Amino acid sequence: MKHSIKRQMAACFIGVMTITLICCWLVNQFFLEDYYIRNKQRVILKAYSVLNSGVAQGRLEESDFITELDQICVTDNISLFVMDTSGNPRLYSNRDYKTLQRKLYAYIFEMEVPEAAHVLVQGDGYVIRESRDILTQADYLELIGTLDSGEPFIMRTAVESIRESAELSSRFFAYIGGAGIVASSLLIWWLSRRLSRPMMELAELSRRMADLDFNAKFTSRQNNEIGLLGQHMNRLSETLEKTISELKTANNELQKDIEHKIQIDEMRKDFLSNVSHELKTPIALIQGYAEGLKECINDDPESRDFYCEVIMDEAGKMNAMVKNLLALNQLEFGNDMTSMERFDIVDLVQNVINSVGILLEQKEIRLSFKAEGPLYVWADEFKAEQVVTNYISNAINHCEGDRIIEVKVERNADSVRVSVFNTGSPIPESDLDKIWLKFYKVDKARTREYGGSGIGLSIVKAVMESMNKDYGVRNYDNGVEFWFEADGKAK
Repeated sequence: MKHSIKRQMAACFIGVMTITLICCWLVNQFFLEDYYIRNKQRVILKAYSVLNSGVAQGRLEESDFITELDQICVTDNISLFVMDTSGNPRLYSNRDYKTLQRKLYAYIFEMEVPEAAHVLVQGDGYVIRESRDILTQADYLELIGTLDSGEPFIMRTAVESIRESAELSSRFFAYIGGAGIVASSLLIWWLSRRLSRPMMELAELSRRMADLDFNAKFTSRQNNEIGLLGQHMNRLSETLEKTISELKTANNELQKDIEHKIQIDEMRKDFLSNVSHELKTPIALIQGYAEGLKECINDDPESRDFYCEVIMDEAGKMNAMVKNLLALNQLEFGNDMTSMERFDIVDLVQNVINSVGILLEQKEIRLSFKAEGPLYVWADEFKAEQVVTNYISNAINHCEGDRIIEVKVERNADSVRVSVFNTGSPIPESDLDKIWLKFYKVDKARTREYGGSGIGLSIVKAVMESMNKDYGVRNYDNGVEFWFEADGKAK
């Protein structure tokens, strides 16, 4: 990354360190010599104070005082010469005192070259100056003056060594500073990489979270603010995952609700359309024959009886259709309670067969019923009877050819299957999935002939779905079989 925090941290720390070292080198280069000279001034003034105090107290002849003074001169590299008022040497720190004596004479009698000395401090009875020896071209720091006893003196220390030390120190500082910059730069770069690694991990974590990858977790163990931020990022990831999951669940439920509402609206539209279509013909017939009776079109009793029979027949069909529609509506909208109970399905089927015995004789249909003794099932007995009645009625109305109906009740592993087969024409394959829809009729003319409304199989579908059991239809070469299943044991 071009502007990564690692580079910025490294550049910031290296820059601050480099500027600091350069500033230190510049201070060393331009101010170290002055600092040394000021320090020498304090040292030489201290030596002067000791000398002046000792002379004032008359200790100049004492060995302890001479030893103390020599120790100061040796330690601080100071040369000392004191002359009495007669011009004779009174005290000196080394044997080569002639040079100091000449310097003192030149100062007293003002015989020095003006450029040879530069006064630094003007005190009470003394001066501190920077002087150059004409013969050796060496620079010295001198303190010249008169003691409180009236005796002239001179103290001198070399400053050339100070300049050499300052120059050597600056050069050494430059070498060490350069090496320190290189070494520190490498160390800072390594530290910045180590410190920025958790932040890069957080950046990668946030990127993956932005892509909805909630498996990403902050794994670095940091006992600092970054570690705390990582823990909060992990909690944020878990919370976002949970929230999005809840939103998706709610959205899925909402989508189902919308689809269900659309389905209900479509069902309502279809219902109104189909009901209006189914009721149109019987109402027209009833109205026509009722008007005929009113106008006395036929006065003979037989015609009137025929008209009344037509009106009653069509009214009966309308009544049956309305009842079926109400039952279907309760089933589809879950308003009808399903009561599961144990009963003998063989006995129920036998009762339905017995109820249609007269109709079978009228249509010359042979019905065979195959069942192995009593078979008990768990289901809603009333609804199961509706299904069996619809299947057998449907088989009677569509029975053709050999005019045979076969009803079977068979036990499977955990269920009992009831099937109703009738000879006749198979149902077209394109209509097999549609026969369970309300008002759908494969042969509308035939359905009208026997008074069917196309609701019976819709009721079968709603009943079986309310009990969560399987049902279906199967074509054969010589007919059609409808079947359904019920639980053969308690669960």
